[in-house]
Amino acid sequence: MNSHIDYLDEPLQKALLQIIECLKSSYAVSKQTLALLLLQEDPYVETLVQKEEGEAYVKIKELVQKTAAGYSEPLRFVITMNRQKAVDALVSQSVSSPKRSSLKISNFLSQLMIHPLTGYPIVALILYYGLYQFVGVFGSGTLVDFIETTIFENHINPWITSLVQGLLPWKVIQDLFVGEYGVFTLGVRYAMAIVLPIVGTFFIAFSMIEDSGYLPRLALLLDRSFKKIGLNGRAVIPMVLGLGCDTMATMVTRILETKREKVIATLLLALAIPCSAQLGLILALLSPVPSALFLWGGVVIGEFFLIGYLTAKLLPGRQPQFFMELPPLRLPLFSNVMSKTLSRIQWYFMEVLPLFVIASVLIWAGQLTGLFGWIIELLKPLVSALGLPAEAAIIILFGFFRRDYGAAGLFDLQSKNLLTHNQLAIAAITLTLFLPCVAQFLIMKKERGLQTTLLMSAFIFAMAFGTGFLLNLGFNIFGVIL
Repeated sequence: MNSHIDYLDEPLQKALLQIIECLKSSYAVSKQTLALLLLQEDPYVETLVQKEEGEAYVKIKELVQKTAAGYSEPLRFVITMNRQKAVDALVSQSVSSPKRSSLKISNFLSQLMIHPLTGYPIVALILYYGLYQFVGVFGSGTLVDFIETTIFENHINPWITSLVQGLLPWKVIQDLFVGEYGVFTLGVRYAMAIVLPIVGTFFIAFSMIEDSGYLPRLALLLDRSFKKIGLNGRAVIPMVLGLGCDTMATMVTRILETKREKVIATLLLALAIPCSAQLGLILALLSPVPSALFLWGGVVIGEFFLIGYLTAKLLPGRQPQFFMELPPLRLPLFSNVMSKTLSRIQWYFMEVLPLFVIASVLIWAGQLTGLFGWIIELLKPLVSALGLPAEAAIIILFGFFRRDYGAAGLFDLQSKNLLTHNQLAIAAITLTLFLPCVAQFLIMKKERGLQTTLLMSAFIFAMAFGTGFLLNLGFNIFGVIL
C-alpha cells in the first residue's frame, strides 16, 4: 500500500512511515490514517493504540515527540497548514475568479482584522459605532424615549389604567395590573418600552457583524489574550453569544475541549458577560456620562481577565491549542440580518415577557402579604454599604430575578433623577456582575453539576457586592465625582 502523503514534508513523511511499521494490530481504519492522527496527538486514537499495541506504543510516542522537537509549532498546526497550502494550490489551478481585485481587498481587510496593531482599533470602532452609538444612543435614547414617553406614558398607560379601574372596583386587584409594580404598568412597559428597542437594535448590530464573517477573525485576534486566562480563540464563540444570552452561551461551552476550559468559560460568562438586554440598558444609562461608562467597562473587563487568569492558575490542566479556517468576508445581506434579528427577538420575548409578568405578580403578592417590604428592609443595609439610596433596594431585588430586569428598574430610577453619577456607576457595575438569571443557574447546574454551580454562585455574589463596596469606598476616600 502506498503510504505517501503529498502535502507532508520529508521529516513528517519519514515519521509517518515509521509509525505505520510499529502498528501491528488490526484496526477499523487504515494504518496511514491512524499514524497521521497519532502525529497530531489525537487523544482518542492515542488511547486506542496504547490499548492495542501495548509496549510498542512507547516507541510510537517517542517518534512523535522526536518529530515534534524539530518544529517551532505543534505538529497538529504544521500538518493542517501544509494541507491547507496543498488545497490552495489545487484550487488556484482548478478555479478561476473574475473578481481578483475584490478578493485582494477582502484578503487585505481580513489581515487588518486579525493583526493586533490594526485589529484592536477595528474592535474599538465596531464597539463605538455598533454598540455605543447605534444601541446606546439611538436604541436606548431616541427609541426608548419615543416608545416609553410618547406611546406608553401618554397613551397606553392612561387608557389601560382607566379601563382596569372601570372594570375592577377592588383596589387590591387594580394594583395587580396597573399599580406601581403592575403587570401592565411595570412588567409589560419594561419589556416593550425599554427592553424591546434596546434588544432590537443590539440584535441588528450583532446579526450584521455575524453575517459579515467578522466573528472568526475576532476569535483569531483574541486567541493570544484568551490563552492567558486558560482559554483559546474558540472560547470567543460562547463569549460573544453570551452578549445575546448567557444561558444559551453556557450550553455552547460544550464546544471547548477540556473540562478546565468549560469551568473557566462558565464562570466568566456568569460573572462578567452581560446579556443583550442588560448590555443595551447599561449603555443607555451610562452613555450620557462617558466617565461612568469607561469605569464600568474597565472594571468589568478587568475582572473578566483577572478572575480568568487566577482561575487558570488554580485549575490544573494543559494549555489548549487553537486554529481555525476563516470564511470569506462579505457585506451583510439585508434578508439574513432581518431574519436573524426577528427570530432572536421572537425567542427572547417568549422567554422574557412571561418572566417580567411573573415578577410583577410576585412583587404584588409580596406587597399584599408584607413579605416584599420585609425583604426590602433586609436589603437596605446592603444597599447603604454600596452608597446607594434606599429606593435602590428594589433594584437589587429585581436583580435576583434577572440582571436585565434589575437594569430596567435602574433605568427607571435614573429617569426620576434619584441617582448621582457615582451611584449610577456603582449600581451598573454591581448588577453586571450578578448571576444573570434563574435560567442561567439551572443550566449551570445541568452542565457543571450542583456543587460547582453553588460555589460559582456564592463567589459571583461576593464579587458583585465586594466590587460595589470597594468602588464606593474609593470614591469617598479620594473624593471622586464622575
